[in-house]
Amino acid sequence: MSKLENPVLMATIGAAQGLRGEVRVKSFTDDPTALGEYGNLHSADGRVFEVLEIREAKNVVIVRFRGVNDRNAAEALNGLDLFIERDNLPDDDLDEDEFFYADLEGLEAIDGNGTSYGKVSGVFDFGAGDLLELKGPGRRPVLIPFTEWSVLEIDLEAGRLLVDPVAAGLTDDKDQDPGSPFSAKRK
Repeated sequence: MSKLENPVLMATIGAAQGLRGEVRVKSFTDDPTALGEYGNLHSADGRVFEVLEIREAKNVVIVRFRGVNDRNAAEALNGLDLFIERDNLPDDDLDEDEFFYADLEGLEAIDGNGTSYGKVSGVFDFGAGDLLELKGPGRRPVLIPFTEWSVLEIDLEAGRLLVDPVAAGLTDDKDQDPGSPFSAKRK
């Protein structure tokens, strides 16, 4: 099997559940039980997984995959990330101001003066809200909050994000150019 061209992380397999080869899965979909509706899932090493059964549990779903028939096979999958091709995600269900996090990766973060702060290299959620990781040439990666105060505009067609560098924690107020549209202090 060939590698996916534009993979999107859909789920991570956790511990085995029972003796029939079922596994606990953390799904990153809006409806966790719809995980199998996106087609076959792929691992980074090229294996393909077909969902046979899926049911909800507390914070995860319990999944049985084709070919995983016992606890030993299920335990061997623990920690495996599962992906689909980006083209398998339904764009027609999105509202005008909605997008997939995978579409943010690669966008350049700029401020109102055109200063670049790097490109989005990842989207993370450690429990207190979404964060965007920005990487730029010669710079260490930085995390900025993905809020309406930090990210003012998303332009997928132009390949950029308009950011407020003060709200994003990229600069201090004193570092701002007095003519900058972001130089006013927030209350």
